[in-house]
Amino acid sequence: MKRLLTALAAGAPLAAVLYGPGVPPAAAGAAVAVHGCASAGVEAPAGTRIESVTAVAHAAGAVDVPLTPAGPVRIPDVPAFCDVTVTLTHPGQGDHAKVRVWLPQETWNGRLETVGGLAYAAGDYGSALAAAVKNGYAAATTDAGVGTYVDISWALEGDGRVNTALLDNFASRSEHEAAVVAKEVIADHYHRAASYAYFTGCSTGGRQGYAEAQKYPGDYNGILANAPAVNWPRFEVATLWPQVVMNEARTYPTACEFKAFTDAAVQACDGQDGAEDGLLTDPDECGYDPRRLIGTTVECDGTQVTITAADAEVVRRIWDGPRTASGEKLWPGVPIGADLSGLAGTRVDPATGGRVGAPFPVPAGWVTSWVKKQPAFDVSTVTSAQFVQLFRQSEAEYDKIIGTDSPDLSAFRKAGGKLLTWQGTADQYIPADGTVQCRERVDRRMGGSKKVDGFYRLFLAPGTAHCGLDSQGQDLAALTAWVEHGKAPQTLPVTLTTASGRTVGRDLCAYPMVSRYKGHGDVADASSFRCAPAARR
Repeated sequence: MKRLLTALAAGAPLAAVLYGPGVPPAAAGAAVAVHGCASAGVEAPAGTRIESVTAVAHAAGAVDVPLTPAGPVRIPDVPAFCDVTVTLTHPGQGDHAKVRVWLPQETWNGRLETVGGLAYAAGDYGSALAAAVKNGYAAATTDAGVGTYVDISWALEGDGRVNTALLDNFASRSEHEAAVVAKEVIADHYHRAASYAYFTGCSTGGRQGYAEAQKYPGDYNGILANAPAVNWPRFEVATLWPQVVMNEARTYPTACEFKAFTDAAVQACDGQDGAEDGLLTDPDECGYDPRRLIGTTVECDGTQVTITAADAEVVRRIWDGPRTASGEKLWPGVPIGADLSGLAGTRVDPATGGRVGAPFPVPAGWVTSWVKKQPAFDVSTVTSAQFVQLFRQSEAEYDKIIGTDSPDLSAFRKAGGKLLTWQGTADQYIPADGTVQCRERVDRRMGGSKKVDGFYRLFLAPGTAHCGLDSQGQDLAALTAWVEHGKAPQTLPVTLTTASGRTVGRDLCAYPMVSRYKGHGDVADASSFRCAPAARR
C-alpha cells in the first residue's frame, strides 16, 4: 500500500508538498494579522444544509499529518492558524462532506488557495494545506464525503446501485461548494474578502481544476491543474489495457524486464530533440521497435533473463494502446519512456509460484464497482472484446457526470480566469496525449491556439513521471503573475531528472512549442535550448 500511495503522490515531489512553493506571500497586498479562532458564520451553499461548524486554534510549530501518500509526516515551522471545519449535507441524500479552511493568524497574504485530491481522495489531509499556510495563503479543501486514496467502499449503495450523490460530490459538486464556503469563512474571519482565489491540484486534483473551469467559471481567478485526470470514464478503463494484454498473452514480464525495454527505447531515441541528455521530448517521435531486444539477456535480481518474442509483443501492444478488433484506437498507450510496471504490474502467485498480473487499484476499482457494479469481479478475466464493451459502457454511463472534457471554456474566459497545466511526457498513469487532445479540442472550439493562449496554457515536461515535476513553486508563481499582473508565461523554469538520474535545468515551452537544443552549450543548462514547433504537430 505504501508503495502504491507513493506512486500516486500528486501535486509535486513530497518535499515540495511538505515545504511549499516559493511564492512571495505579500504579492496580493499587505499582510493581515488576526487573533482569535471561533466558529465562522457561514450560510449553506444552495442545495445544502450545514450540519456543523467547528474551529480549532493551532499554535505556531510542527503539524502532524497522519495520512499522506508517503505515510505519516511531521511538517515543521507552520505559522499559527485557525482550522475551521464546515460539514455539509444534501438533504435526503445521506452524504456528509467536510470543508476545511486553514486561516493564517499572523501573515495572511489576502489570497485563497484551495487544494485538490488524488486517486479516489477528493481533497488533502493536511500536507498541502500546511504548505499553503506557510506561504501566507488561507487554504481550503474538501473530502466530498468520500473515502481516502484507494477506499471505494462508498461507490455502491447496499442494494448494489451506484451512490449517485457521492459520485456527484466527487465529480464536481463538493469542489464548488468548498469554494463558496471557503470564501465565506475567510470574509467572516478577516472581515474582508480574499483578493484572489486559486485552485491547485494534480491528477484527481487536476481533473477537479478542469471541472471548476468548465462548470463553475466564477469560483477561481486562477487554476493550476496538472496531469489532469480528465476523460475519466475512458482513461480509467483504458489503464487496465496492460493487464488485458498480459493475461491474453499469458506473459508477465517483471519490472526489471520492462525497464530493459524502456531503457533501450530511451537510448535509441535520445537526441531526437538535438541533445543526448537522457530525456525524450516527444515520445510519439520515438519509433523504437521492441522486437530489437529479443534474445537480449538482462540481469534481474541476480538472475540472467532472456527477452522473448512474447515479451516484446506485450510491450508493443502496451505502448500502442487499446484498440478494437477493427483497429480503432480507443486511447493512447503508456508513453515510451514511462515506467511500464505501474499499470503492467505483476506478482508471484504464492499458490502456484508462477507470475500473474497485479492490476493497479484505481482503474480496477472503477471497473469493478462503477462499471460492472460487482466489487468481487475478477478483472484478470477480461478479454480484448470484453474490454471494448467495458470502455463503451463506462463512457456512455459516466461521461456527463465525471468526463470533465468539455471544450467550451468561454464562460471561464469571460470571467477573466487563467488555467495553467503541466504534465510529464513519461506519465505512467495518465498519458500526456490525452491532455494534449483536450487542449486541441478547446483550440478547435474557441478560435485556435493563439486565442486560447490568452487564458489557458499547457506545458509538457520531458521524461517526467506522473505528478513528478520539480517546479519549486514556479508554476504557482507563474499563475499568480499571470492573474494579478497580466504576465502570461511563455516558459516555465523547472528541474528535470534524466534516465541516468542526473538533474538538468529546462525552461518548459508553452504548447504547441517544445524545447530544442541549440547545438552548443551544456545540455544541463536551460539556456542551451530554445522553443520550437514540435515535429509531429
